[in-house]
Amino acid sequence: MEADWRSELEAWLSPFAAALRNKTRRRMCPAYIAGLIGPGDRKSVQPMAARDDEVSYDRLHHFVGSGIWDEAPLEAALLAEADRQVGGDNAWLIIDDTALPKKGRHSVGVAPQYASALGKNANCQTLVSVTLASREVPVMVGLRLFLPESWTSDAARLDRAGVPEELRPYRTKHEIALAEIDRVRAAGVRFGCVLADAGYGLSAPFRQGLSERGLAWAVGIPFKQKVYPADVSMVFPVATRGRPRKNAIPDITSISAQAMLETLPWRKVSWRRGTKGKLSARFAAVRVRVADGPPQRIHDMGAQHLPGEEVWLVGEHRSTGERKYDLSNLPTDTPIKQLAGAIKARWVCEQAHQQLKEELGLDHFEGRSWKGLHRHALMSMIALAFLQSLRLKQGKGGKKNLRPSTETEPASNQTSHH
Repeated sequence: MEADWRSELEAWLSPFAAALRNKTRRRMCPAYIAGLIGPGDRKSVQPMAARDDEVSYDRLHHFVGSGIWDEAPLEAALLAEADRQVGGDNAWLIIDDTALPKKGRHSVGVAPQYASALGKNANCQTLVSVTLASREVPVMVGLRLFLPESWTSDAARLDRAGVPEELRPYRTKHEIALAEIDRVRAAGVRFGCVLADAGYGLSAPFRQGLSERGLAWAVGIPFKQKVYPADVSMVFPVATRGRPRKNAIPDITSISAQAMLETLPWRKVSWRRGTKGKLSARFAAVRVRVADGPPQRIHDMGAQHLPGEEVWLVGEHRSTGERKYDLSNLPTDTPIKQLAGAIKARWVCEQAHQQLKEELGLDHFEGRSWKGLHRHALMSMIALAFLQSLRLKQGKGGKKNLRPSTETEPASNQTSHH
């Protein structure tokens, strides 16, 4: 049985092997990926080499940790494969991040920081993730390390970890995400809409960056995000004393997203079928203008953000009592069921994170270098893409799945509140 999926993996990897152009690396890449997919709890280099009679620890370690080779052709092969599997106008490009808890302070990018997956601060590395998904099948195409300022301000640390010169200036997660979106688009990957949670959606430069690129998007926001009614007008107030005003101001003040939706009718919307029947929650939606324009002093309120782009504001009441808020620039005639479907499609990237960690050893890498971590992450993503190719083949009634992979939906998401 194992020989079956191994020979299938070798054949499937041929475009990746071609991208490596070197005989030894062409052997090491399939060996590394087979090590991630195969049996065994620990997926760091030493135990993987110990389980494989044909490759030595030194060679496998050199391949991932210090060998001089360019990852870009392999990344391009992964993007092409992801597009082949799930790309298209109905595909989602989902931006998120994932934390790899670490002890010590020497692994590249490790620092006490907020880990969204854990919901608290922890000593960890944070990777910005990019997932292409459709038909509830996620294929992860990008994992890029976020470097906290405790790293970017310390040249000696950056040297020791081998961080490339051009990536040493501090970049926010939102900036890393936009650069990744540009990389995915430059490769010709097809998708219809960018999704992200409130960790990204709260950033006005991120939302504006998506709109400037002409992309459709739906992103989470904090309940206190300020918005204006869609019909807000800019007026010149009459100055009672002093000089007349030079700048127009809105004729109404902005209010929080929560307050804007409070008085609207909410209705039960089902966005798709889960394993236990229809998934539904109560939703409300209204057109607004986001208060993320340039700041301007308004009356005695001090500087306020002027109205920006007109978008959808969507609220969700879950059966648990939890409330969530999102903004989306989908067209004005988009039905609420479709808005809800876009917002709720984000969960598949959590499934990909889970599978990468629980089955494919994403968080098992023991090296400390920038190059080693990113190569290990790339191998993990290629391994996931292979498993998804088997799953899609099984779905089409092809060969029986050669290796079981995670079910389509984590149990925590099967209730109507997700």
